[in-house]
Amino acid sequence: MVTPLVGGIAVAAAAYAGRYSIQAWQAFKARPPTARLRKFYEGGFQSTMTKREAALILGVRETTPKDKIREAHRRVMVANHPDAGGSHYLASKINEAKEMMLGRTKGTGSAF
Repeated sequence: MVTPLVGGIAVAAAAYAGRYSIQAWQAFKARPPTARLRKFYEGGFQSTMTKREAALILGVRETTPKDKIREAHRRVMVANHPDAGGSHYLASKINEAKEMMLGRTKGTGSAF
């Protein structure tokens, strides 16, 4: 008599697990598009930086206000700082992008 009881409990547990996984999958698919992972600029830098490329590097629009540009620069720089294992080349490109977006340079190119 114990065997049918154990089998029934196993079937019930599988049914509840299946139901939960279906609900979790539906909730995952129903997420708003802004909650998905952000894609960052993958590189392939131009010889002379343009404002479009600078905006792509920082992950902002070309018409973003200066305070938002500074926030984006800080966020990207923290992730790629040379002292934290990042590349000096990427750090220079990030800084160049910030300068370009703030209008402090005319896109003369990085030190590298």
